[in-house]
Amino acid sequence: MTATRIHVRDGGVSLVLEYDASWANGLPRVLHWGDDLGRLGSRQLADLAEAARPRRGNSAFSVPGIPSLVPVESEGWLGRPGLIGSRQGAGHVTRLAVTGHETIPQGVRFHVVDEAAEISLDLTVTLSPHGVARLGAELKNTGRTSYELDHLGLSLPVPSHATEVLSLAGSQGHERVPQRLPLGVGAHVRENRKGRPGHDSPLVLVAGESGFGWESGEVWGVHLAWSGNQVQAAERLYHGEAVLASGELLLPREVSLAPGETYTAPEIWASHGHGLNELSGRLHQEIRARSTHPKAQRKVLLNTWQAVYFKATPERLMPLVDAAAAVGVERFVVDDGWFRGRNNARAALGDWEVDRTKWPDGLKPLVDKVTAAGMEFGIWVEPEMVNPDSDLARAHPDWILRPGPGDGPDSLGLPSRFQYVLDLANPGAYRFVAKALHKLLDQHPIGYLKWDHNRPVTEAGHGPTHTPGVRAHTLAVYRLIDELKKRHPGLEIESCASGGARIDLGILARTDRIWASDCIDALDRQEVQRWTQLLVPPELVGTHLGPETAHSTGRTQPLDFRAATALWGHFGIEWNLAKLAPEDLPVVRSWVELHKSLRPLLHRGRVVVADHPDPTLWVHGVVAQDQRDAVFAMTSLGKPATSPRGRVRLPGLDPSTSYDVRLLSPDGAGEPPWAVPSWLAGKGVRLPGRVLGSAGVQVPAMKPQQTCLLRATAR
Repeated sequence: MTATRIHVRDGGVSLVLEYDASWANGLPRVLHWGDDLGRLGSRQLADLAEAARPRRGNSAFSVPGIPSLVPVESEGWLGRPGLIGSRQGAGHVTRLAVTGHETIPQGVRFHVVDEAAEISLDLTVTLSPHGVARLGAELKNTGRTSYELDHLGLSLPVPSHATEVLSLAGSQGHERVPQRLPLGVGAHVRENRKGRPGHDSPLVLVAGESGFGWESGEVWGVHLAWSGNQVQAAERLYHGEAVLASGELLLPREVSLAPGETYTAPEIWASHGHGLNELSGRLHQEIRARSTHPKAQRKVLLNTWQAVYFKATPERLMPLVDAAAAVGVERFVVDDGWFRGRNNARAALGDWEVDRTKWPDGLKPLVDKVTAAGMEFGIWVEPEMVNPDSDLARAHPDWILRPGPGDGPDSLGLPSRFQYVLDLANPGAYRFVAKALHKLLDQHPIGYLKWDHNRPVTEAGHGPTHTPGVRAHTLAVYRLIDELKKRHPGLEIESCASGGARIDLGILARTDRIWASDCIDALDRQEVQRWTQLLVPPELVGTHLGPETAHSTGRTQPLDFRAATALWGHFGIEWNLAKLAPEDLPVVRSWVELHKSLRPLLHRGRVVVADHPDPTLWVHGVVAQDQRDAVFAMTSLGKPATSPRGRVRLPGLDPSTSYDVRLLSPDGAGEPPWAVPSWLAGKGVRLPGRVLGSAGVQVPAMKPQQTCLLRATAR
C-alpha cells in the first residue's frame, strides 16, 4: 500500500504526518514538527519522507524507524510505550492499523484499530493559526470483556539537534524553579502523583538546541492540559530517535473499560519556536483565543489573607473596605476564616455556613459596604477538602477519600494541614458541596470565588472497594466548576492550590485566574512569575503587592520594588491597608493607577524576556501586538560583578520603527532611589527598534531589589 502523507501548516509551523497500513504498526508518524516548510506537492512530501527515513542497522527492526504518535513495541519502539493495556490480565497491543483519516478544522483525525486486542483509537491532530499543535486521543473497548487501560500517552518527535531539556521544579512558596540537563540517551521522566500537577510541575517540558534562551535557539515544548496525576518525558533511544511524551498517570484499575466504553485522554498542547519567547508567545495567543478566556478588564483586587489571616470579622474588615476603595481597588475578597467554627486550620472545613459568632448579622453588611463603595465582592472557599474536626466529617465519614476500609481515624491515611480530600465522585458528597456553594452564591452578590486546594490527593481510595479515585475526583471537580459557571453567569473563579500546585490548561479551561505562589516576597516572585508566564499569559496570573516584610521569607523590601514586581499580571493587594500611615495610601494608589493605565498593554501584548549574561539583572517586558507600544522592567536582583553594568537590549520591537524611550514611574513618585544615567535624566531617547534590540541602552546604577521601568512608544 502506498503511504499517505498529510501536511498541516499554519502560524509559521508545519506538521507533516505519514501512515501506511502495510507497516507492522500503522500508526501515524510525524516526519516534521517545526518551521513552516511552505507548500509541498505529493512528490516533495514523498522525498521528505525518504530523506527522513533512518538507515536500518544490523539489529534494527524492518520498520520505518520513526516513532509514531503513540509509540509501541510493534513498531520497533524500545522506549517508554505510548499504550499499555490488557484484557483479563493477558495480551499486549499486537498490531494497530489506520483504517482511514478525515480532515477536520485545522487538522486531521485518524481512525485506528487493533483487531487482536479489540480496541479502537481515534487520534486528533490540529494546528492553530497561532502555530500551536493540539493532540487528542480516544480509546474504545470494542471487545466483549472489560479492558484494563494502564497508560495512553501521545508523543511528538524532536530532531537530533535538540540536545538539552528544560523543565521546572520547586516547592510550596518556591514554585517554578528552572532546571536544565542534557537530552542524552535515556529518559528524563517527570511524574506527579499528588492528584494535581504539583508545586514542582514541569509546566512545559522543553527540548531545544544546546544553550537555548529566551531569544535564541530552536525549541519544542509540550504541556498536558490535565489537573490530576500526570507523566511527562523527554526520551532519546540508542539509535538516536527522540520524543517529548505526555499523558495522564493512571493508577491500577483506575480505567477499566466495559464493552463499548471510551477513555478520552487529556489534550496535549505543543509549541515550537526560535527562543522561549516565540514558544511562549504562541501558547499565550492560543490561550487568549479560547471562548472561555476572560473578556472583561481584569479587576484590581484586595485579598484579606495577609491582612487579618483567620481573624476575618466585620470590625477588622470594614475599615479595610474603606482603605481599599481609597486606593482604587475594584474587587474585595474575603479569605479563610468566615465560616462556622473556623478559627485556625484544624477545624471546620466542610461546614460552609457563615459563622454567626463572628458575623451576627451575616455577610450582608460587609457585602453591602463593598458594593456601595463600587467594588465587587469575592470570597474564599476550599470545596474539595474537609477537616476531621467538622460537622461534615462527623456526619459523613464515608465521603472522605481514604486508603483502606473502615470509617475510623486510623483508616484515613496521612493527614496534611489537618485535612483530607472529599470524594466528589461520591454523589452524596458532590450534591452536598454543590448545594452549599449554590446557596452562598444565591444569597449574596458574589462575583468571584478564590477556590483553594491545600492537600495533595494521595491515598485516594474511592467507595467501598477503595479503588483509586484520583481521576474520578478530578473529573468531578471539572463538572462542579462547570455547573457553578452555568448557573451563575459572570462568576469568576481563581484556581489556588497551596499557591501554585494546580496550574494547567485543564483547570484554566474553567477558571479565570491562577495563584502562582503563596509567597509574595517580591524577590522570589520575580522568578515565580517569569516561569509561570512561560505558559500562562499575565492577565491570568495573580500578582500581589504585599506588606513591607514578607510573610513567607521575612525579607523587608521597599514599596516601589514590591509594587513594580506585582505590576506584571492580574494586580492585587494582600496587605492591611487600614494600618498604613495616611501618607502611604496615595503612594499605593499611584501604583494602582499606573497598573490600570497599563492594563490594555499588559493583558493583551506579547511577553518578552531578554537574554542577559549578568544573572543579577533581569530584563523583561510586554510589547503591543502591533509593536507600537511597549513597557519594560530592568530589575536588579543582587550586586553585579562590574559597575556600571553596561547596556541591555530591549527585545520584541519593530526594527524599522522609531521609539521614544523614557522613564516610567507612578505619578508623584519623585526622584528614583538609584542613579539615573544621562540618557534617562531628560526626556529619554528616540531610537529605531533595530538599535534598541541590538545596541541597547545603559542600565541605571541600581542597588539590589530595585526596578527601573521604561516605556517605549512608536513615533
